[in-house]
Amino acid sequence: MALVDESYWPWTDRKGRFDALRAGCFALLLMPAAYLAYQAFAHQLGSKPWTQAVHDTGTWSLRILVITLAVTPLRRILDWNRLIGIRRMLGLSALAYALGHLTLYCIDLGFDWGLIASEIVKRFYLIVGIMALIGLVALGTTSTDGMIRRLGSARWQQLHRLVYPIAMLGLFHFALQSKIDVTQPVLLAGLFALLMAYRGLNRLGIPLSFASLALTALGTGLATALAETAWYAFATGASAWLIFQANADIIVYQDWTALRPGHWVALVGLCLALLHLWRKPAQRPARRERRPAQPVSTAAPG
Repeated sequence: MALVDESYWPWTDRKGRFDALRAGCFALLLMPAAYLAYQAFAHQLGSKPWTQAVHDTGTWSLRILVITLAVTPLRRILDWNRLIGIRRMLGLSALAYALGHLTLYCIDLGFDWGLIASEIVKRFYLIVGIMALIGLVALGTTSTDGMIRRLGSARWQQLHRLVYPIAMLGLFHFALQSKIDVTQPVLLAGLFALLMAYRGLNRLGIPLSFASLALTALGTGLATALAETAWYAFATGASAWLIFQANADIIVYQDWTALRPGHWVALVGLCLALLHLWRKPAQRPARRERRPAQPVSTAAPG
């Protein structure tokens, strides 16, 4: 969650000029909150509107957090350095939705602090969620340029690497809260694993190519399918093989609604591999070494 100077508006760059990328990102980040407000106004949140709002804000917080973690890999894969300029906005938006998630939960319980504390203590998934939120708050409050100067670059980087275990805690909280239907948590976890795999390629010095990106996508998609299978088999006691076979329904029934999280993760990765081919800069021809210029003789010809 490395971020940029806090003294400018979300839609301007460091020089105070309008930036279409930042403005568009800011508008998109506001849309889930605006849509949720519209649903509440139109009484479209069901019989338990506060509970539904709690779930929606929590889901969007994790979605935005995963998108935040995608900035660095996408910057490398797409050769698009301008993406780094929206990373702070994304990170702080993930924190804002997480704080909204907690606030709406407190409203749902009528701000009964005794009840809220007892619920958190006796429900493991709430303890996990609170730990993730505390971590996000720590990263958000230290995301300014001033805090980078105070902590020093090395210590700041070390602190903000905690975003990875924080994201895992948040995803685990989401899966536990979802109980039986973990389609969305598994999808987000699979995308998170894909992003970690991209970082692994960079750490191991494996060059980005269509082949390496495609193999990473297929491997992560398979791992996502296996993780979903393991979760459902453990939670329901059903046959793991029969659960895994559900991933073949898209072929058997030729129904796009049968796409499972593993399919989506693989498709996203394959699309990025194709985009890498399109965005990959052409190799520039090597420059010829210039010979030192010969001194011009001022003598008269003989």
